[in-house]
Amino acid sequence: MLNEAQVEEVYRNLADAMPGRTKGAKGPKGQPDAFRSCISCMLSAQSLDRNTAAATKALFKLAKTPADMLALNDEAIAKAIKPCGLYNNKTKNIRKFCTALIEEHDGVVPDTREGLMSLPGIGRKCADIVMSFTFGKDVIAVDTHVHRVCNRIGLTDAKTAEKTAQQLEERSPEWALADGHFWLIQFGKRVCRSRIPKCDICVVSDLCETGPIERGD
Repeated sequence: MLNEAQVEEVYRNLADAMPGRTKGAKGPKGQPDAFRSCISCMLSAQSLDRNTAAATKALFKLAKTPADMLALNDEAIAKAIKPCGLYNNKTKNIRKFCTALIEEHDGVVPDTREGLMSLPGIGRKCADIVMSFTFGKDVIAVDTHVHRVCNRIGLTDAKTAEKTAQQLEERSPEWALADGHFWLIQFGKRVCRSRIPKCDICVVSDLCETGPIERGD
């Protein structure tokens, strides 16, 4: 992995090249509150963005609060979220999540990682995304793009997204935590892409542990 000085340099180069947190950035998939952000994040598992969007739109037409969600029967929830796949399991998780939220938190979504991860269906990735986007916490949420980029460059050396998130928290300078997720995900989408990375225009190519990757085109 890169050493402390190199990690600092990677973040400074990305900060200069990438726009960072966009104005008005909020909950996952654009949801306006913490509850719907959590539900949307749960629905996004193994689902394309467009399918998650269709599922959340249909579901939130029926219910926008934990109590209203629990008033629906399983068939109604499953039918609404069918586009995102795994709808039977996700229906069960939504019901468990809403029940725990009411019984343990008076229906209010906690704003800490520990509190969020204590809820059924909320793992490290979802918790960090909600903390960053919805609550504005200084945390680097790790999605597919961030996981790939960090381990390709050498910011981390982890096989899972959760381990990547843990290493980033330990190795990232404090000043980079607020916008780190946005720099890394933008970099992953624009430059350090999965199949055909643009190493020729990469702002951290001289630091990258992997080195130039053949474009294959």
